[in-house]
Amino acid sequence: MAKSVRLRDIAERVGVSTVTVSKALSGQKGMSDALREKIHSLASEMGYVPPISRKTDSSKQSYTIGVVIAEQYMSEFSGFYNKLHQQVSQLAMDRGCFTMLEVVSDRAQENRQVPRIVLDKKVEGILVIGRLREEYLSEIKNQSGIPMVYLNFCNHTGDEDAVIADSYNGSYCLTNYLFEKGHKKIAFVGTVMASGAITDRYFGYRKSLLEHGVEFRQDWVIDDRDTDNGPIDSIKFFKLPDEMPTAFVCNCDLTASVMIKKLLDKGYKVPENISVVGFDNFVYPGMCDIKITTYGIDTYEMCRNAVLNLIRKISRERYRQGIMILVGHLIEGESVKAI
Repeated sequence: MAKSVRLRDIAERVGVSTVTVSKALSGQKGMSDALREKIHSLASEMGYVPPISRKTDSSKQSYTIGVVIAEQYMSEFSGFYNKLHQQVSQLAMDRGCFTMLEVVSDRAQENRQVPRIVLDKKVEGILVIGRLREEYLSEIKNQSGIPMVYLNFCNHTGDEDAVIADSYNGSYCLTNYLFEKGHKKIAFVGTVMASGAITDRYFGYRKSLLEHGVEFRQDWVIDDRDTDNGPIDSIKFFKLPDEMPTAFVCNCDLTASVMIKKLLDKGYKVPENISVVGFDNFVYPGMCDIKITTYGIDTYEMCRNAVLNLIRKISRERYRQGIMILVGHLIEGESVKAI
């Protein structure tokens, strides 16, 4: 009989303590996403089986999970959603489950064409990454009736299960941070109502303005995409106002990167002339030469909770129903200057 792999064996291979390995495998905080993924990957490679799993292997079931992503999130700047998909697949595999990906086109959503993996009954549950149209999701529910969990978005219908980042408070914290650095002329970059996350981040920005007694200016709300949540468009949108603010709160790091480039093209230096903050803490290679001050979200924890909830929902075990909001933290970079 093969010798079971211990936490100490994994720790020695990675070069960390046994405590760190234990925290990583149990989903606790206190380490980078890169280290956590490295430990999980090595544990899977070495054949590590958690003590609880050893006791329940005889009754443990394996499920096939459908991962559904809208076509618009698989563009040339799809790195963030690719990361979510990879983490979901790895976490599902760690729990003895398999994933099947289906990318849904705009036309399929318009025509309410249920994903093929659902019609063919190839999956026992669906994890939707990124917003799909509400009526399209309703069609999937009505036709299939299989368990669903949303990741990185929610519709607030009252009967959905979702895991999202704390967009409202994250943007509120970022705007407060700019006020602390002496900024009072602060704009927001993001098409309000294009997605729930962008709208939440907009209202977090508005709350900070209100609490600091700063008058809101509509001309300092700058669109970055179509209202139907299409891709970010640096040519059609990102129109700079006639009177410039001293800082921009951007709804995501990609938008922040595009805005920084736009400012540089217009002769402004970041952060010497204008400060910029983003959201997500996800770096797009080659998009920006400076480290953006941002609000970091724990994508691993988001994916872990989404996968666990879906598995428990499929197996009809108790799980945390409703919308789960995971907090993040502010990460200082090089894109903000105190004035």
